[in-house]
Amino acid sequence: MASLSLFSFFCMFSFLLGMAHAQLSPNFYASSCPRALSTIRTAVNNAVAKERRMGASLLRLHFHDCFVLGCDASILLDDTANLTGEKTAGPNNNSLRGYDVIDTIKSQMESLCPGVVSCADIVAVAARDSVVALGGPTWTVQLGRRDSTTASLSTANADLPAPTSDLDVLISLFSNKGFTTQEMVALSGTHTIGKAQCVKFRYRIYNETNIDAAFAKSKQKICPWTGGDENLSDLDETTTVFDTVYFKDLIEKKGLLHSDQQLYNGNSTDSMVETYSTDSTTFFTDVANAMVKMGNLSPLTGTDGEIRTNCRKING
Repeated sequence: MASLSLFSFFCMFSFLLGMAHAQLSPNFYASSCPRALSTIRTAVNNAVAKERRMGASLLRLHFHDCFVLGCDASILLDDTANLTGEKTAGPNNNSLRGYDVIDTIKSQMESLCPGVVSCADIVAVAARDSVVALGGPTWTVQLGRRDSTTASLSTANADLPAPTSDLDVLISLFSNKGFTTQEMVALSGTHTIGKAQCVKFRYRIYNETNIDAAFAKSKQKICPWTGGDENLSDLDETTTVFDTVYFKDLIEKKGLLHSDQQLYNGNSTDSMVETYSTDSTTFFTDVANAMVKMGNLSPLTGTDGEIRTNCRKING
């Protein structure tokens, strides 16, 4: 009898341990919230139809979440007396957008199936649906992430690439997260959508030499040497369409950010940029695979973390 009890205890312990480290699955909500994915897709499509730039913002939100502590929705937490969030980190402050769209989707989820769909999964699915809405590739989003109860301002400042990053820094930062240089270039290609603030590219357009002169002059009209820090410029010439123009721009020395042009500057990544600039099929395949890999960065599963009722604060 004692042996049987010990065996039962071992089985229960093993089950709980497995639950705590459960694997993600694309069918995670098939029974618990079958309308979750279609509801998220509709909300994203509506948001992008209202403002095309929102697609890029939701994609960037996912990236900035996953690169800090993993894909756990820590980026969504507001500061409180007991918690300093990541929203005021250098790469995020007055720059990240889309929080209100996530709030709207979360409210819909709580009406459909309370306490079931995590904020982290909403962010991951919204990123994919945003890319599709702008003409880009789709991919299968693995689901079952749970939400963190903490955040890290210091990690956000240290681990996220800056628009001033050189190629070796970009390779290192992505390598630290398990990405190859090829995957880093593919993920950088998501800059084919969206905009950047003047303060992020001012130095490049006035001081750097690996830039098309007419392009630099056109951007100086948007971004004066003093003032206008938040003035916006498109990241590529077709900023509301997910395509390969970003890479074509790099070849013409029309990368807006210093970190962008570093991918095509007489270095090891030049050939990758050239391939993607003429082969949208390869780019779409590679970026989709890299996005799946990014979505798998250190997720909380099983009994780790929680399912937040409000994405901006921990429960209770």
